[in-house]
Amino acid sequence: MKAKKALKRLAKAETLLANVLDQYPAGKNGLRDLLDSAKASVAQARAAIDVEVAVTPAKKAPAQAKQAKPGRLSEAGRKRISLAAKKRWAAVRRVNKTA
Repeated sequence: MKAKKALKRLAKAETLLANVLDQYPAGKNGLRDLLDSAKASVAQARAAIDVEVAVTPAKKAPAQAKQAKPGRLSEAGRKRISLAAKKRWAAVRRVNKTA
């Protein structure tokens, strides 16, 4: 489990134990003492995880991508595009003459 999630769950458990302690009467068979020690244990675990989280080093920033080179058409590619455009124009002219 990730440390952040564990901290959240331990905090929730600690508040629940505190609420139960507030509502429970003091003189019932030492149960309040048990609940109080459970709350102290949860607080101690939370403090231990807090220290562990503080010690872990921060993640490195992702590496920057190198500058992309602009794409250039080769001479042959430029010629193919030119020929394709001429064919399209010729087709349009043929359609217009027949219409």
